[in-house]
Amino acid sequence: MIQTIRQAFGLSFKPYENLALEKYLLDHVEEHEVILYLWQNQRTVVCGRNQNLWKECHVTRLLTDGGHPARRLSGGGAVFHDMGNLNFTFLARKENYDLSRQLQVIIEACRSLDIQAEKNGRNDITVGGRKVSGNAFYASGDKKYHHGTLLVHVDTGRMSDYLNVDREKLASKGVASVRSRVANLTEFHPGLTIRKMEEEMLRAFEQVYRLPAVPWHFSAAAEQEIRENAAFFRSDQWLYGRKIDFAIQISRRFPWGDFDLRLNVEKGKITSAALYSDANDEAYIRSFRDALEGRNYSFTALWELAENLCETEEQKEMAAGIRQLLYESI
Repeated sequence: MIQTIRQAFGLSFKPYENLALEKYLLDHVEEHEVILYLWQNQRTVVCGRNQNLWKECHVTRLLTDGGHPARRLSGGGAVFHDMGNLNFTFLARKENYDLSRQLQVIIEACRSLDIQAEKNGRNDITVGGRKVSGNAFYASGDKKYHHGTLLVHVDTGRMSDYLNVDREKLASKGVASVRSRVANLTEFHPGLTIRKMEEEMLRAFEQVYRLPAVPWHFSAAAEQEIRENAAFFRSDQWLYGRKIDFAIQISRRFPWGDFDLRLNVEKGKITSAALYSDANDEAYIRSFRDALEGRNYSFTALWELAENLCETEEQKEMAAGIRQLLYESI
C-alpha cells in the first residue's frame, strides 16, 4: 500500500549525474512509496541499453558541438534531449508500480493545460496523432521504474542533426522523418515553459495518488554512491562497449523493435557476440546476448535459447519472430 509519494529533481543538466541519481533512487526506493523524479539534460542523445550508439547517433558531431552521448539502463530507442525537454521517472517497488496510473499523471498534467493528450498502443503519449512523450521501462529485483520524455519546446532541427534514425524504422511507422512524427507541447499551448510543466506534473501526481508530494532531500551519505554511479554511466565501456569486427550479421526489423545479431564463429562455436536492439524488453534481449558465447552456432541451439528465455506472452511473440529469422539465415 502506498503511504508516501516523493518528488525529486535532477542534480545538474548533464546526463551522467542525472542517470546516476535515477539509479540511486531506484536502489533506495522504500517499500510504501512512489517517487516522481524530474530532470533535464543539455544537448544529449540517450540510447537504449541494447543499442549500438555509433549507429543511432552522429557521435562525433554531437561531441564537437559540446553535447553528451549517453546510455540508459532501460530498453527502447535513442532520444534527443535539450533544455526544451522535461524528463520524468516514476520509481516504486513492484507492488506499487502501476503503469496506467503513472501515464495518467502525464495525461492529466497535459489536460490541465487544455492539451488533449492520450496514450497510444506502445505506451507513448500523443496529441493529434503526434508523439509528445516516449516511455521506457526497467526492473531490478523488486524495484521498477518507468521513465520518459516530455517535449515542451525541443529544438527539433537539432534532433534531426544528431539522431540517425533507420529509414526502415520510419517506414514501419508510416512517416517520412523523425521530425514529422513528434510535436512540442508549445504547438498546443503557446508560451508553455519547463517550470510550468513541472508544476502541472507535480500537481497531477498529487491528484492521481491522492497524497501530498514530499520533497526528497539529498543526503551527504548518498554522495559517494551517486558519484560512483555517474562514473559508470560516463565510462567508455558502458557507452560504447568493446570494439570487435564480426564475420556474421543476422538482422531484421520486427513490430516490437529491431534485432541486429553479430557473431564470430570458430569450429561451430560462437566465440564472440553482440546483439543490438531498441526493443522495450531490454532484459530479454540482454539475456539472449549474454548466453551466446560458447554456444553452438546452429538453428536448433539458438532457437532453443530464444524459447527457453521466454517468461511472458510478449517474449513468446519476440521469440517467434527470432525463430523465423534464424531459420532463414542459418
